[in-house]
Amino acid sequence: MATQPAVLITGASSGIGMTYADRFARRGHDLVLVARDGFRLEILAQHLRQETGVTIDVIPADLMKSGERALVETRLRDDPRIGILVNNAGAAMAGGYETQDADAVERLMALNTTALARLASAVAPRFVKAGEGAIVNIGSVVSLMPEFGQTVYGATKAFVLFFSQGLAFELGPKGIYVQAVLPAGTRTEIWERAGADPAALPPLMEVGDLVDAALVGFDRREAVTIPPLHDAAQWDAFDAARRAMLPGFGAVLPAERYRS
Repeated sequence: MATQPAVLITGASSGIGMTYADRFARRGHDLVLVARDGFRLEILAQHLRQETGVTIDVIPADLMKSGERALVETRLRDDPRIGILVNNAGAAMAGGYETQDADAVERLMALNTTALARLASAVAPRFVKAGEGAIVNIGSVVSLMPEFGQTVYGATKAFVLFFSQGLAFELGPKGIYVQAVLPAGTRTEIWERAGADPAALPPLMEVGDLVDAALVGFDRREAVTIPPLHDAAQWDAFDAARRAMLPGFGAVLPAERYRS
């Protein structure tokens, strides 16, 4: 694999994905940009080509449509230049669970989980064969916050976190780096697309700050990067508490507290 592998970024036409494209291009990486809005992708690609001189390919694709997603999967399987996958495409929904349309819920789950897993599946065998590569999955701190009231969105992001940790466990020894990035509220178009009232939004992190922090974690090879978390020891304690429970999960009898 080349010293500067190409980077495929989904959801690259705006927000976090667009900022990742800018940052990786300025690091000298060629890019493959994926999003539904081909016009916006081309504008971004032209701008970054002029600014950085890197090679940029554009794939307009709706990852919720199997035929269009297959184009991206094929590119990931077959293009040996691509050494980094940024799984950023995702969506949110406004409103409480009882008001959300079941078909919309299914589409949200398909984009936030199924598409992400399929793209990782497309590239993982090639990365393992090469003995190197990186997969960056964009999750959310909401995955740790069932009290936030975004049940389906949070559940999909909990999938992203677990999926990333599982991939790191399986693929890390084979030379593959997997990073889960957990943003908090970030100033992107996801709020407007979800139908949220801009006036009701809390203070938000700027997208450039979020991606720059995530790339610090990427360079450090962190497994889980949480840009808004100031005290890293809190995450370490959380993970240590989880690990401390693992031996008990092998018990063949119920815990004493459940025996009458």
